[in-house]
Amino acid sequence: MRTLFAIALAGTLLLGCKEEGNKESAFAKPVLSGAEVAETPSTTVQEDYTSYGDKISAQNALSNTAIAEKYKTLKAGDTAMVKFEAPINSVCASKGCWMRLDIGQEEEVFVKFKDYAFFVPLDATGEAVVEGKAYLEEVAVDELKHMAEDAGKTEAEIAAITTPQRELRFMANGVLIKSK
Repeated sequence: MRTLFAIALAGTLLLGCKEEGNKESAFAKPVLSGAEVAETPSTTVQEDYTSYGDKISAQNALSNTAIAEKYKTLKAGDTAMVKFEAPINSVCASKGCWMRLDIGQEEEVFVKFKDYAFFVPLDATGEAVVEGKAYLEEVAVDELKHMAEDAGKTEAEIAAITTPQRELRFMANGVLIKSK
């Protein structure tokens, strides 16, 4: 009797775990304007954008000048949950684990990605929309040198970094990069 019960239980489990042949893989490649775009669990394609991290929309994003004004009101320790659009100035050349966005008047926002859960393409250019937390940070010399190294700066440029720097920072939950 126990053997019969064990066989019936095993059969039920096997049938319950059977995959249906028509379901799409979580890693399927979407098609955008006839071109294939590789997709990872944190990368999707939306309209004119490729999305990284949490799914966000470009709707109601602040302009780069509006976010510059927002940063002017922040004090050390303050944070603000915002979404803004700005041109990409640079991306981490080794992994795509950060990027710098131009907010005008020779100011940049250093953008990292929440929980190091996603990266952007090393060759990302054009416009980006980011959603997450804006804040100010005093960046230590060691981190400034590390970022300069990641950005491909020369040994002389890296050696010239000797003082901490106050920096506009952003922790992005999601990123949209305008498709070319």
